[in-house]
Amino acid sequence: MKIAIVGTGYVGLVTGTCFSEMGTEVHCIDINEEKIEKLKQGIIPIYEPGLEEMVLRNHQAGRLNFSTNLPEILNDVEVVFSAVGTPPDEDGSADLTYVLEVARTIGRNMNKYILVVTKSTVPVGTALLVKAAIQDELDKRGVQIPFDVASNPEFLKEGAAIDDFMHPDRVVVGVESETAKQLMDKLYKPFILNNYRIIFTDIPSAEMIKYAANAMLATRISFMNDIANLCEIVGADPTMVRKGIGSDARIGTKFLYPGCGYGGSCFPKDVKALIKTAELKGYSMHVLKAVEDVNEYQKNRLFEKISAYFGGNLKGKTVAVWGLAFKPKTDDMREAPALELINSLLAAGAQVRVYDPVAMHEAKRIVGDKVFYAKDAYDTAIEADALALVTEWNEFRMPSWSALKRLLKTPVVFDGRNLYNKIELQDAGFDYFFIGGGTRNLEI
Repeated sequence: MKIAIVGTGYVGLVTGTCFSEMGTEVHCIDINEEKIEKLKQGIIPIYEPGLEEMVLRNHQAGRLNFSTNLPEILNDVEVVFSAVGTPPDEDGSADLTYVLEVARTIGRNMNKYILVVTKSTVPVGTALLVKAAIQDELDKRGVQIPFDVASNPEFLKEGAAIDDFMHPDRVVVGVESETAKQLMDKLYKPFILNNYRIIFTDIPSAEMIKYAANAMLATRISFMNDIANLCEIVGADPTMVRKGIGSDARIGTKFLYPGCGYGGSCFPKDVKALIKTAELKGYSMHVLKAVEDVNEYQKNRLFEKISAYFGGNLKGKTVAVWGLAFKPKTDDMREAPALELINSLLAAGAQVRVYDPVAMHEAKRIVGDKVFYAKDAYDTAIEADALALVTEWNEFRMPSWSALKRLLKTPVVFDGRNLYNKIELQDAGFDYFFIGGGTRNLEI
């Protein structure tokens, strides 16, 4: 099969590369000429474990091609995936400008049957808009060419995207015709030979599934954070509570870890978009509004704890920050809790020393020279008044507490991911604060 992927961001590049790995001839299209030229040279615009090697291998084999010209290859492919960005508008709704422009480009240039698949996360009803845009362009040309639209939302976790795509726990496909169903079945069959996991639905349901899935995961995170905050007030241990409720098979343990809030490109955007979709239909998503409120509050918890520890006066204090990406195994800092903490510390007059194994270049782009960029985790701690863990990278899991105690001015750790053992830190001579508690009683 020959397919095209429009958009070479995170979703588009991973999708195209993984399809090419299975022998499909893939044309990745993007309007950004500089990005396309770099991809041809093997320069990958994102960090994702295993992706660079796979891109190079398939590009050299001639299965993975990069271009800025969709019309040039449009009539040589059977399926076009639209994986362009859907950034949030000011009101929280998804901006469909790029999605609809792809549709219009297809309508202006197609000369044979094509299946147009929306891979981007889009609101329910987008397929109807895509279909109308293509048909409008065909009508302008005065031609009748059959086509189908479909919805195939992605469920890729940053840091594990290759494995998620190559070994999916499910593939959701919304279709309107048997032809579209057969094409998508053929395309995905190599990934699911051992266990058929394609869920075919109508298109509105497929569009809703992606939003509902991300909203549910965000809800679990905010719920556990709310519980952890109450645990701190009443004297319960949030880790024990998490284990206790997580052992219930109806609840389970995943996405039930207290922390300093969720970030990234998906959860914040998709929760906002689902809330807005409901509002446009005259319905209020009460639970999701609370999920969003809790998350915004949670992103400030570490700063509140640090400020309380120093009596509300952080002027002249230096805080070491471990972790900048919104989660481990990525350089993505969109909506990252670390940004909220850094901005609050700077506004309070503190100096900030930061380190992240992968996201330092992204931090320099976003934050600039407002902070000190350390060469490693221990470098951040030199003469710092406090250490704050924000992102749970593996290399932060077992530090030398004796070395850190020598480096820090004040032996105090603020753990935004509840990574460390309270007793171990106490025995090492540290004041230790985590989400849901600490070794000192501080006002919340």
